Amino acid sequence: MLLDGIRVLDLTNVLAGPFASYQLALFGADVVKVEAPHTGDLARQLGSDPGLNEDLLGASFLAQNGGKRSVTVDLKSEEGKETFRKLVADADVVLENYRPGVLARLGFPWETLKELNPRLVYCAISGFGQTSPMRARPAYDQVIQGMAGMMSVTGKPQDAPLRAGYPIADTMGGLAAAFGVCAALVHRERTGIGCELDVSMLDTAITALGWAVSNYLIAGTEPAAAGNDNMTSAPSGTFRTADGELNIAANKQEQFVALCRTLGRIDLVTDARFVTREDRKANREALQHELEASLCKESALEWEQLLASAGVPAARVLTVPQALDLVPSLIHTLPFPGTPERTIRVLGNGIRVNGRPVAPNSPPPLLGEHNNEVLT
Repeated sequence: MLLDGIRVLDLTNVLAGPFASYQLALFGADVVKVEAPHTGDLARQLGSDPGLNEDLLGASFLAQNGGKRSVTVDLKSEEGKETFRKLVADADVVLENYRPGVLARLGFPWETLKELNPRLVYCAISGFGQTSPMRARPAYDQVIQGMAGMMSVTGKPQDAPLRAGYPIADTMGGLAAAFGVCAALVHRERTGIGCELDVSMLDTAITALGWAVSNYLIAGTEPAAAGNDNMTSAPSGTFRTADGELNIAANKQEQFVALCRTLGRIDLVTDARFVTREDRKANREALQHELEASLCKESALEWEQLLASAGVPAARVLTVPQALDLVPSLIHTLPFPGTPERTIRVLGNGIRVNGRPVAPNSPPPLLGEHNNEVLT
């Protein structure tokens, strides 16, 4: 794979960091989890199955640690510190998501890591960055969603602020870290010199806000919660059908015309309330009422098929299980750690390399499973 021969020392816990190293593992990097003895990554105790949590194989851990190896090292002991020095000297990347300053207090600031290995890429993920005035604060996904403004624009006006139903801030932080590591490795290949990467979950979450930020910075419009409506266009949002919700994003004039024609409401194209994009935005509720009067006559699936054939972006609002049914190549079956007669299913990466999906090449590791293999 693309990162064959790259060794990553993964000191991360919970989600943002392990998600970052999982992306690197999917592309072929040799990711060695450096875990605390007896407990390991906190994600080993997180998930909806109490039995798995008790076995230190929580669902959260299993989901994002396939293809990695695990060693246990006590970084607070002199023996553990010496072991870690040797690991660093032979590594390409060190990835951690301790609170800023913790790794330095353990005896491994960036300056020391660089002395041990001048070619090293060191990536630190934290809630607010290594130099922020807020750097000492603890941070989890929910905290970052709130501080980034994400919650303020999520939900309907009467419901906001609302947290997104999945860990978007953690995921964005992990993706940014993986991207930064790959860029740093390219730089090192050209120069022979490593570098330090400082990834702030707050910063990366804000970069994901798209038009909510750009409308404010460029147009001076402060964003607000708009429910399922896309405030940049109309009709663009969620609409009722005979049996469920349908997302429609007719952002172009030709798409609006095709939508009206398919619904048998070509009269709406010349209706003075809906002639231009700005007219439709100004009269969004009236337009939704007119469209739903026709949409409610058929099922969401039937309208999805008809509108897609007409070139109108539209699709049903699905559950997670329904969505997974659409992407079978994204799901990979692995042997269960320590019990190969059982299996688990995990997600890969949405990128295909030469037409093939990337997948973990081994199951998630038991705690310390590779101590002998790596440390000797």
